[in-house]
Amino acid sequence: MSRSEPVRPARFPPALGPQRTFALVAGVERYEISHRWNLRGPARDALRFARWLTGPGQVPPGNVRLLLSPLDDPDDLDWSDSPAMAALKAAHRPATEDNAKSALLDELPQCDGDLLWIFWAGHGYLGPRHELILPCADARPGQIRHLNLDSALRWWHTDMVKHRRFPLQAALVDSCRVDAPRETRWNFGTTDYGGGNSVPGRKQFRLYASREGEAAQNDAERGAGRFTEALLGELGQRTVQEGVTGLAGAARSIHRTFQDLRERGEGWQLPQFIVDRDWEACSFLDFPDFSGLGETGASAPSAPSAVPRAPRLDQQAWDGLGELFEGRDLPRSAHDAYAWAFTAAGCAPPVHAGLPAESLLEVVQDLDERQGGRTGMPLAVPFVRFLADRAGAGDPAWAARLREWVRATRERLALPALAPPPPPPRRSALHVRLEAPPGGGDGYLARMWLRGERTEHIWESEDAPVGLDAVREELVRRLVLIGGARADGARTDGARADGARTDGARADGPPGGGGEAAAPPPGALDRIEFHVPYELLDADFDQWPVPRGPAGRRRALGVLYQVVVRCPQERTDTRAEWHAKWRWLYGRGGRHPDAVRVVEDTDVTDALGMDLGAGPAPACVLAHTAAAPDAGLLEAVLEGGVPVAVWRRGGGLPAPPLLDLLAPAGPDGRPDPGALDVLALPARVREVRRAAAGAAAGSPRSPQPGAGGDRLVLLWDDPDDMPGLRSLA
Repeated sequence: MSRSEPVRPARFPPALGPQRTFALVAGVERYEISHRWNLRGPARDALRFARWLTGPGQVPPGNVRLLLSPLDDPDDLDWSDSPAMAALKAAHRPATEDNAKSALLDELPQCDGDLLWIFWAGHGYLGPRHELILPCADARPGQIRHLNLDSALRWWHTDMVKHRRFPLQAALVDSCRVDAPRETRWNFGTTDYGGGNSVPGRKQFRLYASREGEAAQNDAERGAGRFTEALLGELGQRTVQEGVTGLAGAARSIHRTFQDLRERGEGWQLPQFIVDRDWEACSFLDFPDFSGLGETGASAPSAPSAVPRAPRLDQQAWDGLGELFEGRDLPRSAHDAYAWAFTAAGCAPPVHAGLPAESLLEVVQDLDERQGGRTGMPLAVPFVRFLADRAGAGDPAWAARLREWVRATRERLALPALAPPPPPPRRSALHVRLEAPPGGGDGYLARMWLRGERTEHIWESEDAPVGLDAVREELVRRLVLIGGARADGARTDGARADGARTDGARADGPPGGGGEAAAPPPGALDRIEFHVPYELLDADFDQWPVPRGPAGRRRALGVLYQVVVRCPQERTDTRAEWHAKWRWLYGRGGRHPDAVRVVEDTDVTDALGMDLGAGPAPACVLAHTAAAPDAGLLEAVLEGGVPVAVWRRGGGLPAPPLLDLLAPAGPDGRPDPGALDVLALPARVREVRRAAAGAAAGSPRSPQPGAGGDRLVLLWDDPDDMPGLRSLA
């Protein structure tokens, strides 16, 4: 259907009424798995929906299967004073998996009806195939019993339900749709109810309170979900027939409600309904004049929509993207491109950071299904434009094809002008590589690179091993030359008493290397990376004294710069896991509930490395271990391919814990691992080191005087930034 064609009215069964309407209504507040899962509100929401069904909706209580698992005694709930609610009170059952499956897959399919309502309130997760998983009250560790709603709806669309029954099915779900935890103790398993052949003409309407990867808001004090509150406000005193025929209009009105809440700063939950289809499977949000259809098929009048029209790609654009993205992994810039697309299109970004999918085409599909801004720009177009700009240096041919796609798409769809993406941040890093000499003995072979817009080899020890003191002296000298520090009496003539060369690059080094490398602008150098053998990972590089300011004052290197250690030469056997974890981390913008793993002493076993490497998460380990990190922990981190780790030098439990030092507080005031931005850890660790230095100096301005902050070590192995992997021998 083109945008210029009128919307065809949906047809509803002429006998549609309360007697031929059936429902599954469930509210889960209490879960056996843990008291931390309990929440107040879903059972009350389910009761309120059942009250609408049997009250204004006039549905017989015998047609409703009510499942409740409240926090309090069921008798304490508000059952109201009506015969229908009294009947439901006597007939309701706990919201267990067996009861949910029995009601939805055994009892209701045997009924002869026209309309099925499914209302569910409680926790919700996305499974590995993005199916909506609704945990039941009997969810336990090791076996999280649940209802797979997407599989159940597929089952209901087939001839497992007799052909002439239930031509209309509406699923309304007030739950989050975040990724299911992938830790071994959270075992959701796999559930698929199968089904038969699809029945033509059977229609389903799904309305969810949140998009994939996003949370729904619950008001615990009032015992109400924001989504249910808005939904019941729309249904009001409507009959069942009025309610079902006006669902599309109700959904658009709910969008406006949440938009207004966000603009007033009274709620973060934006219009987040992933399913935006009417009864004819058309995108009703694309047609502002469509709000609901009556039994006769006449379009009902509606108020002007406050929801911006969502421009979509045409088939030619999709064909081009299929060729451009075929066989390509998510590039490193994909997350930044996704975030910038919302800014460029003039609409609000998703509540949660991270990419919605694992492939470029799926990411574009997500963008194409979301609400657009008022500029009329499809979200996919700025996404592709950003990729083209960032791919220019590494893959100019692909970048040119992406730009041509953007140009042709804008011209064909008559899209407005698109501002250029922001340039990548200009950063420079100094890489210091140390390698044990092949024949053994004291000292290390050393080399330094300066990496900015290009990579320059600036110094190396040649074949003569040097001690760490000599490396430190040369590092200080190099910092002077690039404007990163000042020192009195530092030699700048390129000569050293120990014979190390500073006046040129080796023949196998990067081109353009020289003793006096071109310096970046003052202050541009922000990170120093030490590529070291395994035995030096716990060394105190961040504490190396660097001259700073007048009177010979010295500051710790880790206070002035982001200082990290790396051990890429130990990644040979786990290169696939290492790269996969890094791509996974970047695809989620550095934040994800599974990105960070806190390792305690009891976790450090021979199996820890295999456990860490079993999947793309975790990508970061925080070590809360009393033993020195080389006593099993670092071996496991490297064996598991984990690119990022933080520990306390020399062992000993950090005080306060690393999460308190590094992670922002969640809504409950406690540190939230899922909110920790792993990609910002180098800068965050430097802040903690500065705070510790301020506390040690007795400064009242110290923002976070945390003991042990000056002993943190950060392993930061970025596989996309690996200068000089060739042996120095």
